[in-house]
Amino acid sequence: MTPPAPTAHPTDTAAAVAEVLGAVHSWDLSSNVDGPGTRFVAFLAGCPLRCLYCHNPDTWSSATGTPTTAGELLARIERYRRFIEVAGGGVTLSGGEPLLQPRFVEAVLQGCRERGLHTALDTCGVTGDRTPDGLLDLVDLVLLDIKSWGASRYRELTGGELEPTLRFARRLGARGQRTWLRYVVVPGHTDLDEVVDGVAGFAASLGCVERVDVLPFLRLGLDKYEALGIPYPLPDVPSPDEATLARVRERFERHGLTAV
Repeated sequence: MTPPAPTAHPTDTAAAVAEVLGAVHSWDLSSNVDGPGTRFVAFLAGCPLRCLYCHNPDTWSSATGTPTTAGELLARIERYRRFIEVAGGGVTLSGGEPLLQPRFVEAVLQGCRERGLHTALDTCGVTGDRTPDGLLDLVDLVLLDIKSWGASRYRELTGGELEPTLRFARRLGARGQRTWLRYVVVPGHTDLDEVVDGVAGFAASLGCVERVDVLPFLRLGLDKYEALGIPYPLPDVPSPDEATLARVRERFERHGLTAV
């Protein structure tokens, strides 16, 4: 199902922009995981990928989201504004895939910019070709998730195509857009040296990747799969041990990248 249709164009008045409608699944406060400092993270509903390690299958459909205007979300953010400012944080729009709702995302980002709040966009970049420059101009930091390397491996892991994400990444590089790469280590899938080296070499070529967050696969969301009647895709895959995570970080660092 497609996200709710926007009700205004971003060039309309501030009042009209505040009424742009989106589908918001949930929100949370987090520290040092979704960008710098303590952050208000809004999870938008809808995602075109079906990653085997996804722990939020309840965000796949936009129908699972609550219809919310940009003004309503900004009002909720405002309640925590002082707290996140003191903590050196900001606002992160995540998902699902937030760029499925570009009008809504742009409206919220504009509101955050007007409030002086740092903004981050957590995206897989698969819909990046349809993302206007004006939206990216409002993003202080892109958290880009390149999930694997090689068309067939990527398709096996995500059900989608890798090339749109690579085009979006090259666009970020051409813009000089501040970017952190997010890389989830899934044993037997994304811990393979040739996969890590492929992602690392590409990321290093962009010239805009400031750091790589190497994240362990965790068997989260089992209850969500059960509630939705969906078989859990990786029932026998363990979380990576620290030695594996250290090896992956080291391979990124071989390409001149900072990995944490």
